[in-house]
Amino acid sequence: MTSSKGLEGVVATQSAISSIIDDTLTYVGYNIDDLADNASFEEVIYLLWHQRLPKADELAELKQQLADNMAVPQEVLDHFKTYPIKNVHPMAALRTAVSMLGLFDEEAEEMNPEANYRKAIRIQAKISTIVTAFGRIRNGQEPVAPRTDYSYAANFLYMLSGEEPADIEVEAFNKALVLHADHELNASTFTARVAVATLSDVYSGITAAIGALKGPLHGGANEQVMKTLTEIGSVENVDAAVKEKLANKEKIMGFGHRVYRKGDPRAKHLREMSKKLTEIRGEEKWYEMSVRMEELVTGQKDLPPNVDFYSASVYHSLNIEHDLFTPIFAVSRASGWLAHILEQYADNRLIRPRAEYIGPGMQTYVPVDER
Repeated sequence: MTSSKGLEGVVATQSAISSIIDDTLTYVGYNIDDLADNASFEEVIYLLWHQRLPKADELAELKQQLADNMAVPQEVLDHFKTYPIKNVHPMAALRTAVSMLGLFDEEAEEMNPEANYRKAIRIQAKISTIVTAFGRIRNGQEPVAPRTDYSYAANFLYMLSGEEPADIEVEAFNKALVLHADHELNASTFTARVAVATLSDVYSGITAAIGALKGPLHGGANEQVMKTLTEIGSVENVDAAVKEKLANKEKIMGFGHRVYRKGDPRAKHLREMSKKLTEIRGEEKWYEMSVRMEELVTGQKDLPPNVDFYSASVYHSLNIEHDLFTPIFAVSRASGWLAHILEQYADNRLIRPRAEYIGPGMQTYVPVDER
């Protein structure tokens, strides 16, 4: 046996959900550029779960199902109020809340396909409410109930701010949800599949995935990007700051990718939205700083930006608190996690890789008084 550090280059399963081939990302064969420019997030959810785009009546039904299931048990919301809020990262709160949801689902342990699909609807609907409710409760505000006449993207922004979002804000957020929905066998998706391959329940799989996404080398990168931009402060400081980081061999978050070699195809869509939103907000500096950083890092290290880089300034321009960036990633990626969980259940085999042993050779036990 030979090992591959980080499982790089290892093909661990077959999937019909998404692919990355020659730096092109597709969902069920649809180019991500096509979907980002044209599809609603609800259409993408349906596509990932059914391997085809919905007809009008099917899309309307899914939207209604999501709207009908957005309410979260009051016990989960009350639980937030018991947290030492200042010390709790929203991803930790989300991880706990999703696990708690399973306690209130009468079908939590039902493992037939129909029950698992109904649980997928509930989780996808409620995860948006959980993130927005936590964001408000920790700031001393009451949660905002969703509106049945709003899209998924519009509802998230409305539940977070309590105000009707502008069309450009909904467009930007919908695009971000579409772009983050799935990404082949990434770390959190693999974690979800490993968990449910034991025939554990859907809530366990999603909770495990959230734990994996929480790390800064995965979902936490966009939060770190905004931290870097804030620390740099202005366009005039970018060159010196980047030069210092490169000289110190510091990792600059938001650049490079394990799979893509020529660049992340999702980044350009959020780059465009960053330009539009920062202009509207009168805070063009965030976009201009990002562009200059891209020029320097890509030019000197040949590391193009990934999807996390420009999503940071997009979310900031939507007045979203920085530590909610990763939970928003989870809100979108839940659609992909659930697609992979349903696919895993449909053709399951326990995921149990081997390890290449590099420890000592055969040894003989010595009694403690003789050591």
